[in-house]
Amino acid sequence: MRRLLPLLLLAMSGIARAESYYVTVAGLGGEPDYEQRFTHQAADLDRIFKAVGSTAHVFTLAGKDATRARLTSTLRGVAAAAKPEDDFVLTLIGHGTYDGVDYKLNLPGPDVTATDLAQLCAKIVAKRQLIVNTTSSSGGSLGVLAKKGRAVIAATKNGTEKNATVFARYWVEALQDARADMDKNESISALEAFQYAATKTAEFYDSQKRLATEHAVFTDTGNGGGAVRVASRDTGEGRLMANLVLVRFGTERGAVASSPAKRTLLAKKEQLEARIDTLKYQRAAMSPQEYKQQMTESLVALAKAQEELDK
Repeated sequence: MRRLLPLLLLAMSGIARAESYYVTVAGLGGEPDYEQRFTHQAADLDRIFKAVGSTAHVFTLAGKDATRARLTSTLRGVAAAAKPEDDFVLTLIGHGTYDGVDYKLNLPGPDVTATDLAQLCAKIVAKRQLIVNTTSSSGGSLGVLAKKGRAVIAATKNGTEKNATVFARYWVEALQDARADMDKNESISALEAFQYAATKTAEFYDSQKRLATEHAVFTDTGNGGGAVRVASRDTGEGRLMANLVLVRFGTERGAVASSPAKRTLLAKKEQLEARIDTLKYQRAAMSPQEYKQQMTESLVALAKAQEELDK
């Protein structure tokens, strides 16, 4: 027993030292509403991940800071610091493109490709990794980014679903909404967040009576079996994501999820974002003046709702 005690204490100390590295990058918006949306989503994730505690290392790149050079430097820094027992989460927000060969995330200056990201992330030794690609054409990045020990989520099932996505909105919402905690263990896993966001995305298109232009998928076995939409005990798909906890709800971390006022603001924010998406969809049938006025009013209201949420 005396010989086992030091080993037990050593193992426990190793668990205590496990840390999480969160890298979020919000790329080019191209239009004011997208710029505001992407920046706010990145800021929300920054706040959520920093609330994880002292074991979280959070790096958020948005606006002019979201360059290929800064992202490369950040991922190299994580590779130098992360240990095998740590977790690594990379979230991509914005517009993506796919030319049939490689996926690219649109950034200020040179874009970054899925191949670039795969090479950079390959140098990170954390044994549990998650890449969440919420952009258009994100399905085109799955095959390149997937590997053993890494879960990859894409907002689109392939690279040809190239319209702007709404998946990111509900992914961020999932990490703040206790209803995403399906097993009621006061934590939200990557799989729970995916299920919540995918369901809410489908409901959005149904409510708008629009043909869905995005279908979220994931893979987390790294066996090259292709992307799926539901977890499977037979194939093991979803096991890694189910065990990778992103946030925990406690006395300090569940403020948004447990506050009725915050929940109301989240609902208002969702309605405003849906309104903005509807305006873009109806733009061709509106006069330029009418479109500009309604879009400006919606963006101002959204900014105010975000400001209240951040208080």
